[in-house]
Amino acid sequence: MSVPPHLFLPPTDRVLSPRTGWTRAHWEAVADRMLEALVPYATPGFAQYRLPGRGSWSGVVSDGLEGYARSFLLASFRIAGAGGEVNPHLIERYAQGLTTGTDPNSPEAWPRLTDCSQQMVEAASVAIALHETRPWIWDLLDPRVQERVVDWFSGFVGGRTWDNNWRLFQVVSEQFLASVGAPHSRSDIEGGLDRIEDWYVGDGWYTDGDGRNFDYYTGWALHLYPLLWSRIAASTEGADGGRTEVYQERLTAFLTTYPHFFGADGSPVHQGRSLAYRFAALAPVWMGALADCSPLAPGLTRRLASGTVRHFAERGVPDERGLLTLGWYGTFLPSTQPYSGPASPYWASKGFLGLLLPAEHPVWTEREQPLPIEESDQYTALPAPGWLLHGTRHDGIVRLVNHGSDHNPPEGPGEDDPHYAKLGYSSATAPDAAPHAWTRQVDNHLAVLAPDGTPSRRRRILPLRCEGRIAASAYEDGPCRVETTSVLHGPWEVRVHRVSAPEGYTVREGAHAVAELCRPDAETGAGWALARDSNGLTSAIVALYGWEEAPAPEATATEATARVERDVEANAHGPHSATPTLRRTLRAAGPALLVSLVALTRDTVHPSALREAVSVSATADGVRLAFPDGTVVEV
Repeated sequence: MSVPPHLFLPPTDRVLSPRTGWTRAHWEAVADRMLEALVPYATPGFAQYRLPGRGSWSGVVSDGLEGYARSFLLASFRIAGAGGEVNPHLIERYAQGLTTGTDPNSPEAWPRLTDCSQQMVEAASVAIALHETRPWIWDLLDPRVQERVVDWFSGFVGGRTWDNNWRLFQVVSEQFLASVGAPHSRSDIEGGLDRIEDWYVGDGWYTDGDGRNFDYYTGWALHLYPLLWSRIAASTEGADGGRTEVYQERLTAFLTTYPHFFGADGSPVHQGRSLAYRFAALAPVWMGALADCSPLAPGLTRRLASGTVRHFAERGVPDERGLLTLGWYGTFLPSTQPYSGPASPYWASKGFLGLLLPAEHPVWTEREQPLPIEESDQYTALPAPGWLLHGTRHDGIVRLVNHGSDHNPPEGPGEDDPHYAKLGYSSATAPDAAPHAWTRQVDNHLAVLAPDGTPSRRRRILPLRCEGRIAASAYEDGPCRVETTSVLHGPWEVRVHRVSAPEGYTVREGAHAVAELCRPDAETGAGWALARDSNGLTSAIVALYGWEEAPAPEATATEATARVERDVEANAHGPHSATPTLRRTLRAAGPALLVSLVALTRDTVHPSALREAVSVSATADGVRLAFPDGTVVEV
């Protein structure tokens, strides 16, 4: 078994890039390896790349098209960024794929574009790639092939997409048709761009469709495609009614806080769907530079981007075959969706958008600058999605406290998802997401357990507050209501819960799950529990107030039950996971007030000391928290 990274990379440059050592040459080497690794899986006419792995619900032909389209995006950035000075076989492969895929008589023919079909997603990548490589591919195609490509794209005209980021696939594809003088619908384009206005919620944030759908799609779709549309439109139309300026201003606002989502080791916070796209999370960072609207210094842009790709490369992404698998590091299907096929991870190609910037651009020539988390502890409130971010310099971990994103439509009871429903996520951990673990609802959740053990579920999140270092929300499930306020202090999150549930129900709270190849260590004591991996990453939960078992008749109060609950093959970070938890039985109906401290750190944790260090006092008006440094917070 080979040891990652599974790449042949140039020597590092610690003068230009003191933090990562990476230069543009490293990016080109990774892109070249990823593209070359796909060749053995190409169909004879290069119209499809049929990769190994679980198929999607769209079928093998659609999956094969996905392999072509998403890798063509990567190839286009590599070709255009090098001014066409690449291995000519790369250009030939994708030109041949167009010829074959649009031939209706070919056994490799692409499926027609029909309403709400997966082909719409892939067509957008093809459109962008054709625009960026126009002098080397489109302009050199046989006119008959150009006609067939236009005919294939024409399925978008007047068509219907899903009412979310898919609207933008139609926008960029029909704008490409306009750019080559082909029939298109102006109303389709304008309608799609108008629709995303309904989803803009301020401070640079979009929700992905109606509801509270906040995740990486804000960056790698809702900010990316409008400005890619602008690039295509500018080549043919000139004025765009001021839309581009608006999109630039919004991306500027978004990028102001976006670096706070990345740990010092380059890992993005593990939250949301489609996480197999991995370093696609870099797309808005590069787009800020490409559209000349980034608030980030060029050296910070490259440090953030290089750190993230290096993070995955050092953990085996791409793998020894040079492929991206369905997962986070290795294959992990619970972090995927039914629409995910074996080539779906190649939306990660968006993370290579920076290759479109010339080698002499400042993002490639200026010295790397440190991430915010490498300079000081960071606290960031994001009221639009209802999130708090806190990063600690000494261990490089970013933690996301979730009081706002549930990925549900505005109406109905809603569904829960392990990548949205948790109270917390981080750059160093992942939720226990496998179905067998999700039924238990242990990590980063305050569950009310019915007498038969069924846990309450945080389906629809009601945001209550998000400012400074405090955020709050509530959820309801059956006869239970849970209101939670999170208060940040250093690496700690203090959670104040108000729980309403029937008598005889049990309350259970879990901290972050830690996971790795071997079983994490576990320790418990009076009112606390912790789990620690072999690298010293420690997750702990400490009872501060209200967790003592209320006394039964002729008995005395007892400590909360503290334990570490384990699972297997449930976590993207490794097959063995462990979550520290607290439990308490509700002896009477009515609201119960519970206060706990959750810690995730690479420091040594002394839970008993934490219990003594944080003082909690409760009154009819609220809760007063006093921290060791003299800070006092009233909730």
